[in-house]
Amino acid sequence: MTITVAPPAPPAWPALPLAEWRDTYATLHMWTQIVGKTRLALAPMQNHWWQVALYVTPRGVTTSAMPSGTRTLAADFDFLDHQLYLRTSDGATRAIPLVPQSVADFFAAYQAALRSLDVAVHIMPRPVEVVTAIPFPQDREHASYDADAARRCWRVLVQADRVLQRFRGGFQGKSSPVHFFWGSFDLAATRFSGRRAPRHPGGAPNCADYVMVEAYSHECASCGFWPGSREGGPLQEAAFYAYAYPEPAGYADRPVRPQAAYYHRDMREFILPYDAVRRSATPDDDVLAFVQSTYDAAADLARWDRAALERSAEAQRR
Repeated sequence: MTITVAPPAPPAWPALPLAEWRDTYATLHMWTQIVGKTRLALAPMQNHWWQVALYVTPRGVTTSAMPSGTRTLAADFDFLDHQLYLRTSDGATRAIPLVPQSVADFFAAYQAALRSLDVAVHIMPRPVEVVTAIPFPQDREHASYDADAARRCWRVLVQADRVLQRFRGGFQGKSSPVHFFWGSFDLAATRFSGRRAPRHPGGAPNCADYVMVEAYSHECASCGFWPGSREGGPLQEAAFYAYAYPEPAGYADRPVRPQAAYYHRDMREFILPYDAVRRSATPDDDVLAFVQSTYDAAADLARWDRAALERSAEAQRR
């Protein structure tokens, strides 16, 4: 008799060392920008550019439904099947395999799939928020796809999304969804005090200043997960992050939890290394302690009306 042993379940918080998947990360970043720009072109404007973000799903990340004439279109990265699925509300489906291929080839295949679905959309064919902005039709430099690494990144996003959703439930003021920004390739959740902020100075690479002016039009405290710097930037590891805009006096020196968290002077953000979370016996608690204590620092020092903005512990249990 043959006994079949089921393979072990993948770890909930898998390893994601930046050095081992940097090339795949760079390619996938460009692919998500191509798809995300479709959402920018089709979805009606929302405050702080919330209409452009992607969302974590049980299989990958999605645009969710985007209007296209009288139909809707959704683009879904599936990191279990390793396909990009395009689906319309009239039942049509197209699929683009996620395999090692250049950004130029992916862009051509994506445009062909949209045309075959009779979806007319114009996007700016070059990336934003990156130092090296090669136009998509010319980008043959980024052509890596390690399926296992892409899947592990998505599994981390699933866990981060799950925990940040819990955190979001404690706030009854204006707050963003937990959403994935393809410009910077990070999962973010943002709370707002309700007050307008000083005009943001802009300065993001290959990104018009008006984008950041709109994004930071109101005082906020933001947190999320980021796989780290792609192009030799200041953070060479995956991490949870938190920052305030405008940053109140004393913020950088405020003690936060857990012990592994620290303030990164160059980035002007609090950082909790992902490896510290992954190796912890209580990863959920550590992430919640980080996002709560960094929010406490921002809200207390900037004198937010916390009694009006926050939901009581009893109300959260309902």
